[in-house]
Amino acid sequence: MERKRRSIDGSTLEQHLDCLADVYRCFLRESCPSQSAAVVASVIFSGVCAPDDDTHHVPAQHIQELTCCCLTLVEKMTSNLTYQPPQVSSYCSMILSTLFRDMDVMSQLVLHFQNKEQIIAHLAAKSVSASVFYHIHTSGMVPPVWLRSCVQAFHSSTPGFELDACLWSLTEVLKKLLKGPHQEILREVVAALDSSLCALCSRFFAKNRTSTQSLVDVTEDDHWKTSFCLLPDLLEVLTASSFITGAGVYLKSQRLAILHSSALLYTISCSSWYCVKKQVVLLLKRAVLQKAGEDWALEEGFSIGLKHENLSSDLIVLADTVLSAVAANWLQSIQVESASFFGGTRYVGHNREQKEDFVILRAVSLLLLRSIKLRMQTGNSSAHVDSPLQHLHKLWEFVRSCIVHLSETTHICLWVSAVFAEQDDDMMEAAKDLLSIFLHHRMSSTLEESDLLEAACASGFNPHCHFLFLLQSVSFDHSILLDFLISTETCFLEYFVRYLKYLTVYWQDFTSVCRRVSMSDTHLGFMRSYVCSGRSDISALTPNNWPQMEKGCRLVEYDSSESDQENTDISEDEPEMLMCQNRRLTASCFKQGIIRQQIKQPQRRSLNSVSSQQTSANIAGCETLARAVLCFSELKDVVTRLHTKKLFPYNPSSLLKLLAQVQKCS
Repeated sequence: MERKRRSIDGSTLEQHLDCLADVYRCFLRESCPSQSAAVVASVIFSGVCAPDDDTHHVPAQHIQELTCCCLTLVEKMTSNLTYQPPQVSSYCSMILSTLFRDMDVMSQLVLHFQNKEQIIAHLAAKSVSASVFYHIHTSGMVPPVWLRSCVQAFHSSTPGFELDACLWSLTEVLKKLLKGPHQEILREVVAALDSSLCALCSRFFAKNRTSTQSLVDVTEDDHWKTSFCLLPDLLEVLTASSFITGAGVYLKSQRLAILHSSALLYTISCSSWYCVKKQVVLLLKRAVLQKAGEDWALEEGFSIGLKHENLSSDLIVLADTVLSAVAANWLQSIQVESASFFGGTRYVGHNREQKEDFVILRAVSLLLLRSIKLRMQTGNSSAHVDSPLQHLHKLWEFVRSCIVHLSETTHICLWVSAVFAEQDDDMMEAAKDLLSIFLHHRMSSTLEESDLLEAACASGFNPHCHFLFLLQSVSFDHSILLDFLISTETCFLEYFVRYLKYLTVYWQDFTSVCRRVSMSDTHLGFMRSYVCSGRSDISALTPNNWPQMEKGCRLVEYDSSESDQENTDISEDEPEMLMCQNRRLTASCFKQGIIRQQIKQPQRRSLNSVSSQQTSANIAGCETLARAVLCFSELKDVVTRLHTKKLFPYNPSSLLKLLAQVQKCS
């Protein structure tokens, strides 16, 4: 690409800045400037071109100011075109048509990726990203000059502003494509950049393979630090794009997070930049949970249900890599720092102890739990790893070393509530995985059920304990469980149904746990501080905030729970019919305040009447069991009432059948 030059004297520069300022103010007022579209286009083009040598008498900072104004104005016009009034939108379209069609301004914009001024290179990346999506929206085509720039930078660019701008720009464009109905163009962009992206990652991780003696932390290299910070976001976008590119296309660049998982794990434990550690561990967590892109992808353009046929094998590769690292004491190398915020380091408690960073604790825990679950499902693995119980014990030791208060408890199952108290969706994922791990272990174990549960408690994965701690953390409030059942933000429905199937068969084990883990136990003071404080987000989950939904769709098919009670053996081989991809439900079910009114009707909630029926002996354990039974009963009653009035968002018949079976057991 040829760098076009322009000569600007001081007077012309001032006129250009005044023109651009007037245009910008008019756009803010949603009105058209007095200058013609052709004049504004000429000023912008002059501002993005490189200055001639004879303009050395103009201060460089003034030239840079003009360039920044032009880049910002182009980005504003291309990104906000559809939100302007018709007359303003038409005016902007004329400017952009002149710039891109007649003046080929895109070629000049991408050249600013090489600008030595970081602010200009970044503004150019923002402007180009918005312009690329503008081209896609208006012509259905991706500007070739932008693609060529990215390919060249990824293949051969040395670390610097150009590479950073290309990484940022590509990530932004792919995110926008994932949010909209542009799946075919998304495939084309990823395919065009596939080999160059693979080459780039190979350069990043060339010295970061498997031998701990030859590992080099790329973030220790000053030239790679900024670029590496941009890499996790791009890898997540590429991973998310694999969900919508169809069964016939699965490019190597979409598997980069899996292929380089060993190097990424090393980065988590050894990087000198804590923000990079957190980025990478969150990337791997979302990859193994198949939730890449969930924070910014919209429902109409993104569906987790579209999985490539090779996804399962890739997840097993990632799981084996994680477990191999854990077997090699990877967890012991992770340093979890104190949580921080914009005001500095956060302190809590009378002793001003630093609060642990639960974001990274949750991510590491879920990464390991899902890896254990995946490996147990396959039954075979080429990786030389420890047994699941050994992995869980190592996880417990890691969590206990990070959370000071946990060293005081003897009930290891409490670690789940302590780590996941502040994040409901992660807590449900953890509970679901631990239940699956327990059920698989139970199928292969030769221990008696009571001994099996004792062993599960010793390793922190007794499902009865986890569910009881969950009930205690919500104060046995059935309305919160109802919120969880209706909400699309957690996998509670899937977990709850699987647990109820197990509970109906092994009810006596649950009653034993209730007696052992009563409300008077000494660990509850700790639990209240870590668990109950995390329920602040529950109040936001009210009927007025429930999502809009389509009529007639069932949230889930409870195929396996329709069977008779005696046919309740639980196997992980069941199809995962409870996944959240069908959670687009009926808007008519959620009229303003109706469900809130139904829930608040008088109910039989008196704990005194329940407690008065218990014997004075072992009253604490009996009260815990009674509160759990009452919670099940009230949940069943309110779901039945809402379903009868056709206010429940999906058919809960099978769920009600399971709750009725639990009621009979009690």
